[in-house]
Amino acid sequence: MGRGRWRTAGSALVRVLLVWAVSTLTMLALAGILPDFRLQSDDGDSITQIGLTAVWAAGAFGLLSALVWPVLVRALLLVPALVLGLLVFFLNGSLLLIALSLIPDGRGEVAPETAVVVAAVMSAVASATSTALAVRDDEAYRRRLYRLADRRRRRQGRTDPARGAEAPPGLLMLQLDGVGYAELRRACADGLMPTVAGLLDGSHRARSWRTDWSSQTGASQLGILHGSNFDVPAFRWYEKDTGEVMVCNRPTSAAELQRRAVGRTGDGGLLTLDGASRGNLFSGGADQLALVLSVSARRGRANRSRAGYFAYFSDPANAVRTAGSFVTEVVREIVQSLRARIRGDRPRVSRGGLYPLIRAFATVVERDVVVAAVIGDMLAGRSAVYADLVAYDEVAHHSGPRGRDTDRVLQRLDRSLALIARVAEHAPRRYRIVLLSDHGQSPGETFLGRYGLTLKDLVRAGCGLPVSRRAGRTRSGAEARAAVLAALHRPVEEGEEARPGPGSEPVVLASGNLGLISFPGIPGRASRERIERAHPALLATLANHPGVGFLLVDGVVLGRDATAARLDVPGEAEELLAPFGPGAARAVRRTDTFPHVADVMVNSAYDPRTGTVHAFEEQIGSHGGLGGEQGHPFLMWPTELSDPGEELAGAEAVHAVLRRWLREADGPQVPLTVPVPVPVPVGEAVAEAVGDVVAAPAGEAGGEPAGPPMEETPPGDGNSGSLPSAGVPARDEIR
Repeated sequence: MGRGRWRTAGSALVRVLLVWAVSTLTMLALAGILPDFRLQSDDGDSITQIGLTAVWAAGAFGLLSALVWPVLVRALLLVPALVLGLLVFFLNGSLLLIALSLIPDGRGEVAPETAVVVAAVMSAVASATSTALAVRDDEAYRRRLYRLADRRRRRQGRTDPARGAEAPPGLLMLQLDGVGYAELRRACADGLMPTVAGLLDGSHRARSWRTDWSSQTGASQLGILHGSNFDVPAFRWYEKDTGEVMVCNRPTSAAELQRRAVGRTGDGGLLTLDGASRGNLFSGGADQLALVLSVSARRGRANRSRAGYFAYFSDPANAVRTAGSFVTEVVREIVQSLRARIRGDRPRVSRGGLYPLIRAFATVVERDVVVAAVIGDMLAGRSAVYADLVAYDEVAHHSGPRGRDTDRVLQRLDRSLALIARVAEHAPRRYRIVLLSDHGQSPGETFLGRYGLTLKDLVRAGCGLPVSRRAGRTRSGAEARAAVLAALHRPVEEGEEARPGPGSEPVVLASGNLGLISFPGIPGRASRERIERAHPALLATLANHPGVGFLLVDGVVLGRDATAARLDVPGEAEELLAPFGPGAARAVRRTDTFPHVADVMVNSAYDPRTGTVHAFEEQIGSHGGLGGEQGHPFLMWPTELSDPGEELAGAEAVHAVLRRWLREADGPQVPLTVPVPVPVPVGEAVAEAVGDVVAAPAGEAGGEPAGPPMEETPPGDGNSGSLPSAGVPARDEIR
């Protein structure tokens, strides 16, 4: 054994002893503070004996944590992912109870409820101590990252770039959900996103692109990842041939949409070759999956999408840190909501019920797991990674696109990007980082708040049907809600929306400021004449309402005062839709060709002076139709890649650009060797945990974690795409 290995082994031993010592002191402090926790016999012990008891208990607890967790993770694969996050605390407390029972002469005793608290505190303290010790030496920090990356390459049968052919650059694509081009520029100018601003000042360029008429994640991401979003008219729509409502954030619908896209293109997707899909609605053809909605409806061990949750929460320190951040975010949302009410902010929507929990899930849990997965992908040297960070979009729906709430989210997203960029410097291959968004957000008071009735009420009135005196609220289309349901094994939205009942009453659905009206009793697509015969006042009622911008009915665009423009007559639609910006007529004309376009498509009014729209859902920051910043997301790329071109219209055009960039790598953008799934035995995982576990420290007071884990502990099979279980945080976040 060389001198370097002796030095490394000695450093590791010193770190273990120091962490053990800090854990012992923590246990002694908790025994002195908590009344239901003691480390001495009933007759009393000397200080020395109590200290030895603490040393024994801390060592037993640490050893049990290292040995038992891999086994528990495998045993709990069928438990809903978020339940596992809570279960970790109780399992951790159980390990402490076992550790205390191993103390000679029964000197350790703790109440079960107190054991949960003691175990959580000890895990967090040990994690922070271990990390602080590991990152003090720059060279040791770099060696550790390279060692983890090399171990991953050996498992997957990859060539070591240091010994063989150098890997071509990988492409890392990070989607900042809902961040429009103008908002990105503002955030950089105001100092909210210094990491992004630094890239734009040096190595990167950015430009906006135009979405399709359906400016929402389902249509955009399907087009970006799979090259086709044909026949996706909105976030949710009714299909007469099946009698079902398709919803982009419903796992069964997402799986069907992905199947249709693959059938049209004949291609698996953007990530087919050595790719990873993290936190997305669709897989993109990737084999490495985590938090991908289109596969989350699958149950059992074959569901690799949930592996990200299991691998992340299998480390007690991760569960403690993320739980603390989760609680902080819930409190923050409640406080911000109360402030908005006290100030009398307008516009405003309800932010009660389960929303604080859903927001915390999107801005903390999903972010932590996705960032950890991306870091693991880079250390594994994967060729193409696409990840979605949904935090901004979720908060903007309820707080508005601009304000203190969303500014804080943008700041935290920037810190996550900084962490990813720093880890990329230590990856086994060079990565070209591309940032992009799927749509923007347009502000404005809701249709219900502005006019006192929902779109469904207006349609029923135009059809001569009774209207409820009490206007109902519409379900939000935020992606985070579906992610929470999938994590709880409740992936399908229930209720009448899934399959409307029989009858001739119209089906009215909302997708941001885009509304869809279908008549189940009329086979095929209803013509304008057929609708006017059945409901003479409906189209005029809708078109002349001040909250409606225009209608699309069977190839004809209807505006106010009986203005009509045929889509097949050049120039007519362009003139009528001019207030909605360039490309509006093209987007409407394309949607008109969809087999499942609604009988009547309704786009809300848009004020070009203020950029505001009126969402048909309860959202004061919305997207889904035409009008304002919602249709102008951004694409940001390194200058070493080719320019994307002057005009990018539609998500399919963005897919073509990303495809081209994948081909521009220095050599073929394919795996260096065909990856062979190699299951990692539990014994090997335990040995790695004992020798390499370094968990990220507790975050700032605001609930921001310093860094996700990076060591891998496969919960199911060796090809599960699971996250690493030991953390190596960015050094600048520690000092």
